[in-house]
Amino acid sequence: MEDYELFNRDSQAIVYGFQRNAIQRMLDFDFVSKRDKPSVAAIIRPTQAGAIGYHKVFWGGKEIVIPIYKTLELAAKNHTTADVLINFSSFRSSHPTSKEALETESIRVLVIIAEGMPERQSRELIKLAKEKNKIIIGPATVGGIRAGAFKIANTAGTIENIIKSKLYRPGSVGFVSKSGGMSNEMNFMISQNTDGILEGIAIGGDRYAGSLLIDHILRYEANPQVKMIVCLGEIGGMDEYSIVEAVKDGRVKKPLVMWVTGTSSKIFPAGVQFGHAGAMAGSDMETADAKNKALAEVGIIVPESYDTFGDKIRETFEKLKAEGKIEPLEDFEPPQIPQDYGKAAVQGIVRRPTDVVVTISNERGDILTYNGVPIDKIISEELSLGYVIGLLWLKKELPPFAAKYIELVLKLTADHGPAVSGAHNAIVTARAGKDLMASLASGILTIGPRFGGAISDAAKYFKMALDSGKHPPDFINYMKDVVGINIPGIGHRIKSVQNPDIRVTLLKKFVNENFPKHPYLDYALEVEKLTTQKRNNLILNVDGCIGICFLDLMENLDLTLEEKQDVLDTEVLNGLFVLGRSIGMMGHIFDQKRQRAALYRQPWDEILYASK
Repeated sequence: MEDYELFNRDSQAIVYGFQRNAIQRMLDFDFVSKRDKPSVAAIIRPTQAGAIGYHKVFWGGKEIVIPIYKTLELAAKNHTTADVLINFSSFRSSHPTSKEALETESIRVLVIIAEGMPERQSRELIKLAKEKNKIIIGPATVGGIRAGAFKIANTAGTIENIIKSKLYRPGSVGFVSKSGGMSNEMNFMISQNTDGILEGIAIGGDRYAGSLLIDHILRYEANPQVKMIVCLGEIGGMDEYSIVEAVKDGRVKKPLVMWVTGTSSKIFPAGVQFGHAGAMAGSDMETADAKNKALAEVGIIVPESYDTFGDKIRETFEKLKAEGKIEPLEDFEPPQIPQDYGKAAVQGIVRRPTDVVVTISNERGDILTYNGVPIDKIISEELSLGYVIGLLWLKKELPPFAAKYIELVLKLTADHGPAVSGAHNAIVTARAGKDLMASLASGILTIGPRFGGAISDAAKYFKMALDSGKHPPDFINYMKDVVGINIPGIGHRIKSVQNPDIRVTLLKKFVNENFPKHPYLDYALEVEKLTTQKRNNLILNVDGCIGICFLDLMENLDLTLEEKQDVLDTEVLNGLFVLGRSIGMMGHIFDQKRQRAALYRQPWDEILYASK
C-alpha cells in the first residue's frame, strides 16, 4: 500500500465494541463492492465471559462468523494484517483504548467515533500518533470510505445510500470534510456531478482532530487516481488557512473545489456554536466569509453559496474530462443484498411454517399471558398459585387464595414461553415419547448459571455490596474491574427504561406496599440509576429483582446473619426458580402430549454449518 493510501480492497479492521448494525453495514458494502474477503477481521468485546467467541453475520445471502476477542492484544495477535482499528468506546473509555491501539504495532489507522473526548486527551493521542507515524480519524467522526474498497462503520449510511451515491466502485474525486453529517449529502452530490468519489473522509468535529483537512488533501494530491479534490470546511478554527498556504507554495496543484459552511453566522450573536465543538468563530479570520474569501484569492474554486457547490464541482469535472485528464471508468451493476427474513416477514412477502404449536402461554407481547390471561391480571387480582397451575397444566381457571411473596415469585417464574432452554428441552423430550418425569428432568437440568442462575447470583453480589458498605459507583467498578463480569440481575435484551418489564414493576410495587423495610431493593434501584445512564436497557431485570427482594424478605424475618447466609448457601433461591418453572415445563409437556406431537427435528435453515 502506498503512503498516500489509508485503505484498499484488502484492508481489514478490528472493531472495538459490539456494534451489530455497523459491522453488518461494513460487510454489506464489501459484498456489493465485490471484495474477496470481509473488511471486518475481528471484534473486541471486553465484557464477554470467555477469551474468544464468534458473531454470526451475513455475507450476501449466506452466514459467516467473525471472531470476538476479550482484548485488543489477543485480536491483534491473531489478525496481524488487520491494520485499522475502529473504536466505538464511550468518551469515558475511548482514551485508554485508543492509546492501546496506537501502541499496537500492527495498527496503522485509528478511527475514534466517540464525541466529547477531553481536549487534553485528544492532544495526547495526536502527539503519540505523530511519534509513531500513525493516522487518526476523529474523534467525533462517522469515519470515511474508500469507494469500492473499504468503509468505516456507519459511514455513508444504508446500502441504498451507497448504491445511489455509486460508492460501490471508485471514482476520481478525493473528498474531505469536518462534518460527518454532511458527508452523505456530499457523497450523493459528487456522484451526481462527477464519476464519484475515490475516497471520502470526515475528520470529526471536535476542536482537536486527529488529522486535519490539509493532511488528507495532500494525500489526494499525491494519489494519481485522484483527479480533483472537494473539501467542505466550517466556521471556527484556522485549519482552512493551511490549505491556502499549500496552494500558494505549490504543494496542492490539482483542481480544488471548496466551500466553508457557516456564512449565516454573521446574523447571530458572537460566540454562537454551530453544531461541532470546533464550529465557533473566535475572531474575524475564523468566520466562514473570511475563509471563503481567502480560499478564492489563491485560485481555489469557491462557489457563491452552498446551493451552487454542485455546479462548480460539475464544471470542474467536465473541464478535466474535456482536457482528457479523466478516462471513462468501468461501471457495473452491484450485487443485490438479499432482504432480511424479519423485514420480509413484516412486509408479508414470505411465509414460513412454525415448528412447535403452543397453546398455554405467549411471551411475545408487552405482557406475558398464561392461557390468554395477562400476568398483570393474575397479580393485580391476587389470583392464587392454584390459579396459575390450573392455567398452565389443566387449562382451567381454579378458585383463588391469598397470595404471599413466595407465591408471587412462583407466579412470575412459572413460565416464559416455549423458546427458553428449559421449556424447549421438555417439549423435545416429550415429543420423543418420554414420560413426564424424564421430560421434566430434561428441562430442569438446564437450570444453572446461564438460565435462572441470575436470581441467586444477583442476591450474592448485591448482598456483598450493601453489607460491605460499597457505594453504587464503587460496586459497578468492582464488578467490572475486579470480578470481570456483567452485574447479575442488571440488563434486558428487549425491555428498557422507556419500555419497562411489567413483572419488575409489579414486584417493586408489592415490596414497597407490603415490606416494612427494603434496603436491598432501594440499593439496587440506585445502581440502576447509574447503569441506565450508560444504556437504557441496563435495567433491573426480573431475575435480579426476585433475588434482591428475597434479601429484603429475610431482613423482615428477624433472621441472624448466619441464618440468612445459610438460606442463600442452601440454594433456596434456585429452588424457587426450579419449583416455579417446573409448573410451566409440565404444562408444555401436557400440551404436546394432548396434541400427540411427532418427533421434533431442528430445521437445517436454523443451523450454521461452519465446518470446513
